[in-house]
Amino acid sequence: MHPEKVLATILTLWLADKSGRRLLLIVSSSAMALSLLVVSISFYLKVMVIAFSLGLGAMSWIIMSEILPINIKGLAGSFATLANWFFSWLVTLTANLLLDWSSGGTFTIYTAVCVFTAEFVAIWIPETKGKTLEEIQQFFR
Repeated sequence: MHPEKVLATILTLWLADKSGRRLLLIVSSSAMALSLLVVSISFYLKVMVIAFSLGLGAMSWIIMSEILPINIKGLAGSFATLANWFFSWLVTLTANLLLDWSSGGTFTIYTAVCVFTAEFVAIWIPETKGKTLEEIQQFFR
């Protein structure tokens, strides 16, 4: 059962008498076209793949190598690598289960994780470009 379809159908019955059938057809097909255009552009431009490659795909490894002190770099780097691969595995494991549950809900969860990541980086990760390890370590004190 899809309650949103039932509600939309009830709304349609009321709107059909208020605004007319033709207008509803125009608004409906235009909104659908716009929605599908956004999705298709995203697929053609590979927006997510490019965005991932520009940041999370490479920068997490570079920053990790720059912010970790030499005395814990091996252990902490190994732990960070384990965490990275664990969460990659977790996303792969759960993606189809989540999509079966709710396509919109799945991408809402992924959106929330990306928003959290952006906020976390903005608050807790220092800029490392052109800085020495000592300057970077000052950020964490």
